[in-house]
Amino acid sequence: MLIPILLIILGLGILILGAEGLVRGSASMAKKWGVSSLVIGLTIVAFGTSTPELVVNMFSAVRGSTDIAIGNIVGSNISNILLILGISAIVYPLSVKKSTVTREIPFALLGMILVFTMGNDMFFDGTGFNAITRTDGFSLMAIFIIFLFYIFGLAKKGEVEEEEVKVYSWPKSILFTIAGLALLVLGGQLLVDNAIILARLAGLSEALIGLTIVAIGTSLPELATSVVAAYHKHDDIAIGNIVGSNIFNVFWILGLTGTMLQMPFNPNVNIDVLVGIGATVLLFIFMFIGTKRKLNRWQGVMFLLLYIAYTFYLINRG
Repeated sequence: MLIPILLIILGLGILILGAEGLVRGSASMAKKWGVSSLVIGLTIVAFGTSTPELVVNMFSAVRGSTDIAIGNIVGSNISNILLILGISAIVYPLSVKKSTVTREIPFALLGMILVFTMGNDMFFDGTGFNAITRTDGFSLMAIFIIFLFYIFGLAKKGEVEEEEVKVYSWPKSILFTIAGLALLVLGGQLLVDNAIILARLAGLSEALIGLTIVAIGTSLPELATSVVAAYHKHDDIAIGNIVGSNIFNVFWILGLTGTMLQMPFNPNVNIDVLVGIGATVLLFIFMFIGTKRKLNRWQGVMFLLLYIAYTFYLINRG
């Protein structure tokens, strides 16, 4: 059991290193081609920080481990709010833009609600099975395109901050990009294969592994970004990174995975989806409690305690 655990940790490290290389290399090439740093931040960097979840889901889908694929997305969204925002708010209270409160948090909430409705065909449609179908996947992708138009609309109004991009030489930029992609593939394969082995050896469900180890691991780039941003008092980056990641996870990654194959939906995951919905609703409510549009330290502590309680519940559930 020790070897799969070590290989999972190695896979996570390779994933994060690969994502970093891909973002740096592709952003540098885009800048050298004359693409604005704003567009780079909205596309390459945003997509890049979501690549660990994307790669894990691709491998999980190909191997038929749909519990890991769905658990990874739901678990990442829960850990993003309760764990990462919790820690970030404890580091420094986070002020939130009005547009994030009124538009982006509700959009993230819509994503989790759609996962619940799309995954419960037996309840809503009276069919004989529950699954995220290809039709669901295409629908999520279509909504994601609408979201991208919304983001670019904000960019034109100057409501999105410019992204600082470091420019490298052409050979180094290409090397970073290719090496990043290769490491993502290697890390994703290591992570998924050994998560499946560990689940079987320990008698744990693949859904539990996806909701905990894989979900937290693939959220490490967001954790590092948000905590550093909170420490430097870049509030919009800290909270925008998390809310944006949750939107990307559902509409882009789960949507794309759904277009590849039909994913059976385990009814046990409904509780976790409802936890994700509850966490998003709580984040929205916190924006109106105490200092308006601010996530205070006591709220961060509450998020963290809720995540610890949820983790204990998952372990006991098996």
